[in-house]
Amino acid sequence: MDPVTLTTDRLVLRAVGVEDTDAVFDAVQDPDIQRWTTIPSPYLREHATGFTDQMVPEGWADGSAFTFGVFLPSGQLVAMVAITMRSLGVGEIGFWATKEHRGNGYVTEASVAVSRWVFTDVSVDRVEWRAEVGNSGSRAVAEKAGFTIEGTLRSAINNKGVRRDCWVGSLLPSDLGLPSTAPYLPAR
Repeated sequence: MDPVTLTTDRLVLRAVGVEDTDAVFDAVQDPDIQRWTTIPSPYLREHATGFTDQMVPEGWADGSAFTFGVFLPSGQLVAMVAITMRSLGVGEIGFWATKEHRGNGYVTEASVAVSRWVFTDVSVDRVEWRAEVGNSGSRAVAEKAGFTIEGTLRSAINNKGVRRDCWVGSLLPSDLGLPSTAPYLPAR
């Protein structure tokens, strides 16, 4: 699949490329991003280069991951949002925000836009969100974006060689007023 560009009222979402390597590298030096995500730590320039030059384009090309840099109209990087395909019809969302742009609702806005796109254009019927227990910022974004928190999974995230418990939630097309590709029969 070729990368797409999405726009919201305040943001431009597009695949990052080699021209964004420095911005990604600088943003991910933030200790909170390194603490709460599974990216390498320390995060070296070679990690940023591999991400923008290989991981992002390869994910789009083979349909395994759809990564969007989240930019202000001025071109400033404010966040990253990605959907990684986990199984047929199920993707997992991941995101981070630059330190100086947290609290502005950008990641929530971008997460809804990316989820809406993956439901309508990729035929996904469930987007899952996971975050290590204690990552209250990520949980707040997920809840504001409409995710239903489903519980806690024990030892479900491996973050830098340490197994950790995580919260899990989901967003369905119907949560955004969209149809599913398959019928859904919820438990009663």
